[in-house]
Amino acid sequence: MEKRKCPECGEPISGRTDKKFCSDLCRNSFNNKQNSDSTNYIRNINNILRKNRRILEDHLEGEKTTVSRQKLIDKGFNFAYCTNVKTTNNNHKYTYCYEFGYLPIEEKDLILIVKRKAE
Repeated sequence: MEKRKCPECGEPISGRTDKKFCSDLCRNSFNNKQNSDSTNYIRNINNILRKNRRILEDHLEGEKTTVSRQKLIDKGFNFAYCTNVKTTNNNHKYTYCYEFGYLPIEEKDLILIVKRKAE
């Protein structure tokens, strides 16, 4: 019978017949390599979302606040990423980053920041 080899390091595997790796270290290393591309992509997006949320939270004073669009951009806000969009009965589209939302006020190049009330 041919000796099985670890797919990570190539060492012979001993023990149970359904064992795939020679050690936990090799198993973890192999799986981390397999998932690294998608994990890095998701981690990068989550970092952008957290930064956007933090910027909105830092600028919110009271229940709602108006700030210039450029001020958010200068702080590093990325308008391409959000968690959801909600349209009100007045047909206003609020873009949310977790519980903090914003509404662009186009004619003045301002952003209205709000915090969603707990449901």
